[in-house]
Amino acid sequence: MTRNHAPISTSIDEGVIKFDLAFNHAPPQELEAITELNAWRHILYRLGLTGCDPARYQGLAYGNVSMRTGPSSFIISGTQTGAKPHLSLGDYCLVLGFDLAKNQVWAQGPIEPSSEALTHGAVYSVNPDTNCVLHVHSPLLWRSATQLGIAQTDASIAYGTPEMGLAVGLAAEGRSQGIISMGGHEDGLIAFADTICIAAIELVKCLAEAEKLSLVGWAKAARPCPSNRADLDGQDPRGPLHCH
Repeated sequence: MTRNHAPISTSIDEGVIKFDLAFNHAPPQELEAITELNAWRHILYRLGLTGCDPARYQGLAYGNVSMRTGPSSFIISGTQTGAKPHLSLGDYCLVLGFDLAKNQVWAQGPIEPSSEALTHGAVYSVNPDTNCVLHVHSPLLWRSATQLGIAQTDASIAYGTPEMGLAVGLAAEGRSQGIISMGGHEDGLIAFADTICIAAIELVKCLAEAEKLSLVGWAKAARPCPSNRADLDGQDPRGPLHCH
């Protein structure tokens, strides 16, 4: 049975499908098709890069993953599955095609696609060598984007819109792999590469760099600031670290 629905307008601006979706209920993908993607997605969940936090995003689940299956088709995790520690075959669907300009997505499977499906499609469309897209949320990494030199979309562009897809696609164009911060999507980032492993590892490496920046900032804030060198009274001029 085919189900069509138009974009939804709501006061809750997270996790809502904003594109025109033509969806056909169909059997799930074969296990072999999602095994590697699902394994890495579980690691992302354990790192808190996908999940659900009652204190953030109106308590809605966040994060989604996909892998290319054809020129304009890809397997993607279903809408609002980010809160699950483990995804099953029933938690993935196949996007058959999309039209960024018309804000349309065609998909089939046991569940409707993530609300970020159009953005995933935009990344695939600009680079035929990209085979994996990961959408995660990390307050730390998102706040550190400028310091880490991560490309950022404009803060005025909302998630799940054709404008966000176009902006992310532009930032990904000509790059075989990378990470993009979604300026108008709180804590949201996109990682992409030619393999799932590379995309995930690059994301984790960037997260480690953000953690290093955070630790350095904490250390500087924790050191005493004497008015002159004599005040140190023979102590290490860097001062001791204080535990709070």
